[in-house]
Amino acid sequence: MLIGYARVSTDDQKLNLQMDALQQAGCAKIYSDHISGVKAARPGLSQALEIARAGDVLVVWRLDRLGRSLKDLIEIISQLDERGIELSSLSESITTTNNSGRLIFHLFGALAEFERNLIRERTTAGLVAARARGHKGGRPKALDSAKRQLAVKLYTEKQYTIVEICRLMGISKPTLYSYIAEINR
Repeated sequence: MLIGYARVSTDDQKLNLQMDALQQAGCAKIYSDHISGVKAARPGLSQALEIARAGDVLVVWRLDRLGRSLKDLIEIISQLDERGIELSSLSESITTTNNSGRLIFHLFGALAEFERNLIRERTTAGLVAARARGHKGGRPKALDSAKRQLAVKLYTEKQYTIVEICRLMGISKPTLYSYIAEINR
């Protein structure tokens, strides 16, 4: 079964062009959204994906009507592929029902993975450079070294309960336990 999906971003845009093209393509059911592609929740798309079964084809007028970004598009296509649902884009004449269409989507996927790896490499290099300049990552300690030692001392002397120590020092139980573990290393 061919299942159509159409989306326009603003209220002044009309679905007519997309709906006509999807009907002409032979879609038995057509779902639509009047919502920006930036929004993650798209009820029409959710309905279309809900009723689609293995062997069905999700048909869109253009690929940008389906995904918010290349990454989002690839994720949707991967979900479709896992469920045995094909995808067809009318304007780009791309379909996963044939080998050349699948190749194009694999190339898209490879490019997206390459981009993710570049971002990861840049992030790692930035962190290494920051550490080399003496910057430490993570959240700063709630207490300075002397106060941390005092909190641990109060704990080991067992004159106060853990709740009392935490209230006195203005810290949480997990923070106190992490200070204890830090000093006992």
